[in-house]
Amino acid sequence: MLGVSRGTLRSALQRLEESGEIVRRQGSGTFVGRVAVPAAFGERLERLEPYSSVARRRGLTLTSVDLKLEHRAVGGEAGEALGLEPTAKATTVSRTLVAGGAPVAVMFDVVHPDIVLPVEDRLRAALEQGQMVLDVLIELGVPVTFARTRVIPALLTPRERAGKQLGIRRTTAGLELEELIFAGRDDRVAYSRDLFAPGGIDVMVMRSLDSPRPARIAGKGDTGVERGGANGGRAGRSRRPAAR
Repeated sequence: MLGVSRGTLRSALQRLEESGEIVRRQGSGTFVGRVAVPAAFGERLERLEPYSSVARRRGLTLTSVDLKLEHRAVGGEAGEALGLEPTAKATTVSRTLVAGGAPVAVMFDVVHPDIVLPVEDRLRAALEQGQMVLDVLIELGVPVTFARTRVIPALLTPRERAGKQLGIRRTTAGLELEELIFAGRDDRVAYSRDLFAPGGIDVMVMRSLDSPRPARIAGKGDTGVERGGANGGRAGRSRRPAAR
């Protein structure tokens, strides 16, 4: 009827099924599927990297709007994270991150007051052009070593300020990342809370099982007691791999 051979039709249906656009169920029929929308950011959390460099790899242009820089009291939540009194003053940054012309996240950062930031005009220009606070810290020579990230489910509504900034039209699920950045061994240098719109970020966590300790192979004359035994104070202790 359509002038298409059965072989061509089967091949086309197979490709549509592989892409997720259709779902075929034996005995039931063929149904319209759901195609995953590529996220603006989709990186593994074990790698600490500014969103700006992720965007460059994907060919996306980042900018910031609704940018607000303040020097004010950090408050209880950020103060506790940074080891500061709630009344301690620090530079705070709030903004809406835009990727490829679409708002993808509402961001809030607090930088520890011990960090000497660039003058306000220079800092504002860098952030408006899509740089992250992490970019700024690295350019300042702060020896950033790791970050502790907590993933929090969030509900976005069109009536809330964040929902309006992200262009939300109906109540939907979002994702919030709360992050504490460390320098050196354990110096806390910045705290952030980033709220991502649907499709803004795709979080992937890599996990692996701890390798079990190899069993000893008893040799000739081996009594089965680890060398040093009870006298050495090591018998019965297990050695755990260092935390990553």
